Amino acid sequence: QVQLVESGGGSVQAGGSLRLSCAVSRYPYSNYYMGWFRQAPGKEREGVAASDSYGRRTYADSVKGRFTISKDNAKNTLYLQMNSLKPEDTAMYYCAAVFPPSGIATLNPSRYNLWGQGTQVTVSS
Repeated sequence: QVQLVESGGGSVQAGGSLRLSCAVSRYPYSNYYMGWFRQAPGKEREGVAASDSYGRRTYADSVKGRFTISKDNAKNTLYLQMNSLKPEDTAMYYCAAVFPPSGIATLNPSRYNLWGQGTQVTVSS
């Protein structure tokens, strides 16, 4: 079965950077719709960035200009480069996929049916 495994989380000071990785295994399709989501304690899960194999990318307003989603197809890995991190970016970050791929990648978590286990990002002021 398809597996998504995140890594790269950690603790950084405000203004710092982190790069999250999501290794995808046993994915049988050449196209994809994938995204990054986050959930802070006491808050709902929210979409951060989404991407598809047609080159479309979308970002939450709160991360535009600071975060970049990308995918290395040769490594079957989805990335989230996070720069200029703020304390409000602190959350558990999840990688997710629409499987089988269909429609348009969105920031709506309900569209995604494959999820990784999450990686914690903590930003201190």
